[in-house]
Amino acid sequence: MAGLEVNGVPVEDTYCEAFKGLYARFIVTAADERPLREAAENVAALPATVFGESEAGIERWLDPDETPDGRPGFIAQVWVEHGKKAVERLERELGKRIRQGVLVRPTTRVFDACENPRGHIDTERPIGRCGDGYEYTDVRFGREVVNIPIMMGEFQIERRLGYGEGVAGGLVWLLCEDTEAALEAGYRAVDALRDVEGVITPFNVCAAGSKPETLYPDIGPTTNHPYCPTLRDRILDSKVPEGVEAIPEIVINGVSLDAVKRAIRTAIEAATEVDGVVKVTAGNFGGKLGDYRIPLRECLHE
Repeated sequence: MAGLEVNGVPVEDTYCEAFKGLYARFIVTAADERPLREAAENVAALPATVFGESEAGIERWLDPDETPDGRPGFIAQVWVEHGKKAVERLERELGKRIRQGVLVRPTTRVFDACENPRGHIDTERPIGRCGDGYEYTDVRFGREVVNIPIMMGEFQIERRLGYGEGVAGGLVWLLCEDTEAALEAGYRAVDALRDVEGVITPFNVCAAGSKPETLYPDIGPTTNHPYCPTLRDRILDSKVPEGVEAIPEIVINGVSLDAVKRAIRTAIEAATEVDGVVKVTAGNFGGKLGDYRIPLRECLHE
């Protein structure tokens, strides 16, 4: 790396903006791979913080010797926007995602994995009461768990899930020659981030970056038109260089600012190994919206 260049690919000397968020971090296990994969798909689906709900992702997969009950699993994170009643919103969103995404998958269990939590959510109310009064609490696997009778045995979830304050919405943009290069580079970056502790990519490879200003505020964020390659020859304010036909966005949430910076560096290093990546940059809002400014230069030189 010489200056702002990685693997021979130039990196723009710019920054991304990120936001304060509240997250829960927990382990899901299952007896075998199929329900475990289904639970991961369900719990991480549909990022929707822009609509006052939540977003989530899989941090990494776990071997049996890494889980409380000795079964395969994964670490998940669920995030809500920071602010008034954030804890109440997180409790509500955890309830939805775990009840509908995990509890319904055969043989699954949930355990807390939040390190140095700011507080705890009592799962008996938003999730345990699915037992309709037949739920009960005892100690299993060295942890206090709520046992919920279901039609295939019992669903078990640790009584208290910790939550913490982290950094949401860090990102990088990969300017690519074509869609094939964009897919390879984007997924290579996402896969590399599985080795960065404490981060998730709630959109994985995101094909549609957004902007805050919009003609249609009733539907929320709309397409970031200056960076849409198909509009390059149709609009006056296009910022897509010639030779760039696809720009995947990698959005990163992390339990700390340092974790997000490590993830940005890792994503850039992995993506720029792919032929067809011509430049790396980041989107921002002129410093007007985010709680944090994260310079790419700072991430690369740490």
